[in-house]
Amino acid sequence: MAIDVELSSYPGLDERIVVVRAGDEVDCVFVRTERFNVLVDTLATPSLCARAMELLADRIHDRPLVVINSHMDWDHFWGNLAIDIHVPIIAHDKAIERLRDPSAQQTLAEKRSQESRFRDVEIVMPTASFSGESMTLHGGDLTLELLHTPGHTPDHVAVWIPELQVCLAVDAVEHPIPEVWSRSPDDLRNLCLSLRKIRDLLPRYVILAHGQTADPSIVERNIAYFENLRDAVARLPESLLAQDALNEQPGCRIEDFVTFPVGMPEETRAFYRNCHKSNLDAAVAARLAGMDFIEP
Repeated sequence: MAIDVELSSYPGLDERIVVVRAGDEVDCVFVRTERFNVLVDTLATPSLCARAMELLADRIHDRPLVVINSHMDWDHFWGNLAIDIHVPIIAHDKAIERLRDPSAQQTLAEKRSQESRFRDVEIVMPTASFSGESMTLHGGDLTLELLHTPGHTPDHVAVWIPELQVCLAVDAVEHPIPEVWSRSPDDLRNLCLSLRKIRDLLPRYVILAHGQTADPSIVERNIAYFENLRDAVARLPESLLAQDALNEQPGCRIEDFVTFPVGMPEETRAFYRNCHKSNLDAAVAARLAGMDFIEP
């Protein structure tokens, strides 16, 4: 599968921020500050990341580069191998835990067997990490606040740039819906807390890694989706809660909660249907545990 890399932006977005788009697969983001440059994520392969670095060459040659790995899903960090070994790569401590799990290498082996473009991928660990809720990078003119925003994954990090009121939300916010990490009600509550954390920043732009949009209203729509999901599950008779195909029942299908964007490929629709199934399963588990995953 051939994927083109291009530089992009959104209307009115500050020119110090550049969206690096790898086809329809994923976006990463480049930020230029007075003191250093920042690349948030490295795309899915070293070759894609190398191409991105070529396109950014005139912007990165005159000051140090810092890389942030938002989380350890393959499409966001498998390009790390293309980054010079002297460049710091920052992630949350939870990311290190994920990479030490055997499943990280298992995923790579599976993807290599499916597509030849992954054969040159090697898992490159972050070289620095932080614990707790946040870490701040002071770039002089711009501040980058790395915010731990778990729920989609345990290690997920979003980036807030207060001077520009821009949130690089990565996968914490998605269009039409985000995906919870597991069936656990705790993960579902964490995702909803992360969405509220981003909403309460009052961002002017919320830049997603998937969906090719920076519309801040998507945060509220994501929150509304989970509120409606909670309410729908609360109305279900107990006899239906254990049903395997609950996501196919009227009132529980993804189409009952959100509208797919016009022109979205069927493969992408199928992906978000699976996301909805995971979210629904977690919402059912929350009801059985007596947990309201929306309220703090």
